[in-house]
Amino acid sequence: MLKRVSWFVSGAIAGIAGAGFAKRKVKQTAAQLAPTNIAKTAAARVREKGHDVADAVRDGRDAMRAKESELRAKLVGEPAGEGVHADDLDTLEGLPGDQRGAASGRVIIIEQPLVGDQRDDRDERVGPRRLSRRRPRRA
Repeated sequence: MLKRVSWFVSGAIAGIAGAGFAKRKVKQTAAQLAPTNIAKTAAARVREKGHDVADAVRDGRDAMRAKESELRAKLVGEPAGEGVHADDLDTLEGLPGDQRGAASGRVIIIEQPLVGDQRDDRDERVGPRRLSRRRPRRA
């Protein structure tokens, strides 16, 4: 008889605990599915994806600039990272005539450093560059 009572009591305790746990989970799920919380969650995910896209565009631009610099250096025969200025054109005078013009398929880009108010503001970055506003994800 004592064995039956102990099994009954342990079953009743397990049932009450299970029902309490299920009730708590249902309330949490209902709160998460409330219209305001769904809107907040959707807005947060859209914002996160927007930051991901912005980071990808920045990475693409950086890679594009690096590749363009590399290709320009190959074209002129300089080490990567250095540019050709208008003052250095006398070094290009030694090329044979068929390699100087557009008929040979070569493109020579002439850049002069701008001074004072002539500078392009896009190339001048002031302060640290922000990579992303995204907060670290919660575990």
